[in-house]
Amino acid sequence: MNWIDNFVRPKIRSFLGNKRETPENLWVKDPESGEMVFYRDLEANQWVVPNSGYHMKIKPADRLAHFFDNGHYSTVPLGSVPQDPLKFRDQKRYSDRLKEQRAKTGNDDAVIVATGQLYERDITVAVQDFDFMGGSLGMAAGQGIIAGLETAANRKTPFVLFVASGGARMQEGILSLMQMPRTTVAVLRLREAGLPFFVVFTDPTTGGVTASYAMLGDIHLAEPGARIGFAGARVIEQTIREKLPKGFQRAEYLYEHGMVDMVVHRHDLRAIIASLAGILTKSTPIAELNESAPVPRVTMREAAIAAEGDGGDEGDLVTAPEGAHAE
Repeated sequence: MNWIDNFVRPKIRSFLGNKRETPENLWVKDPESGEMVFYRDLEANQWVVPNSGYHMKIKPADRLAHFFDNGHYSTVPLGSVPQDPLKFRDQKRYSDRLKEQRAKTGNDDAVIVATGQLYERDITVAVQDFDFMGGSLGMAAGQGIIAGLETAANRKTPFVLFVASGGARMQEGILSLMQMPRTTVAVLRLREAGLPFFVVFTDPTTGGVTASYAMLGDIHLAEPGARIGFAGARVIEQTIREKLPKGFQRAEYLYEHGMVDMVVHRHDLRAIIASLAGILTKSTPIAELNESAPVPRVTMREAAIAAEGDGGDEGDLVTAPEGAHAE
């Protein structure tokens, strides 16, 4: 018995333990069509399902790498804020939640700010990470948005915000809500400097973020299908006791009702923002874009919004060749 217990069984366990397992993320299911998509194909397509065009969530590092020229950018220090100022505790301590989220995402909080170039022009970009406590707006996230706006003002560059959030962070109470006026003041300072502020709505954008800086951009763009609103659809239906229209709070619905200026495919965001930034800053038009895909056409409605009050003319527009994709 000793020989069996001490030799045979450990050998069997080691053999079973070394059995090769299939990675869990080898295939990803499209939430819209149910199609199974190969992980690497999805990653190479910027997390857009090739057949249905469904825009899945993309990590901040991947978004920044795809947005900046050659994927080169530098992150901006955001400054420190008090950690767990209210000593909040529900099922677990807030400080422990922060440690878990930082270990999971590799980021200090929900906002990352970076500087780099977009078609050889300096630009400042901020990304809200929904994986970090639902992209909630707390003191650190608010400080990150302000740092991004101030960096853009100091460097005299346009500012682009990719926003995704579930609202204010309840663990910080009133201190979280105070980030709404703080970020609003920072937006006004950028506007006083005469620099454009682009907001790109991604899925989802809700709560206090929608009620503050997310709706203060000079131009609002949105990814297809993004949910944008203040309160949730079910809460609204229970309050007004009526059925909401189909597609309510989706990017396309808000575009039809004037809350969003453009609904833009993720692959086209670089070219569209570069073109509009050139109009708003009265820069020399981009003569040649080194992209494999053609530049999406800027419609007259977007051009009118962008050029309003700045004396822009049609010669500043970058238009796509015949047959190019246009949203």
